[in-house]
Amino acid sequence: MNTQLMRSANDRMLGGVCGGLARYFGIDAAIVRLVFVLAVISGVSPLVYLVLWIIMPEEKRITPVALMPDHPRPAEEWKFDPYTGERIQK
Repeated sequence: MNTQLMRSANDRMLGGVCGGLARYFGIDAAIVRLVFVLAVISGVSPLVYLVLWIIMPEEKRITPVALMPDHPRPAEEWKFDPYTGERIQK
C-alpha cells in the first residue's frame, strides 16, 4: 500500500482519480472504475469523483528524457556517423 494518495499521471481515463486510488490500495484500476460506475448508477452523485479530482494532488510526471542518462560521448568526438556508419572526416 502506498503512503500518499495522489492522482495517477499514467493510469488515467479522465482525471487519474481511480488510478490513484487503485495504486494507494494496491488493487487493479479497473476494479475501482467499476465501483465508481456502480456507485453512480445506484444513485451516488458523480460529485464525489469531481471532489476527489479537485482535492487529490497530481503525481509528478517523469519524462523519458529525464530517465535517460547523458550520452557517454558528445557528438564532436564521434568517429563514425551514427546514421550511415561512414567515417567522419575532420
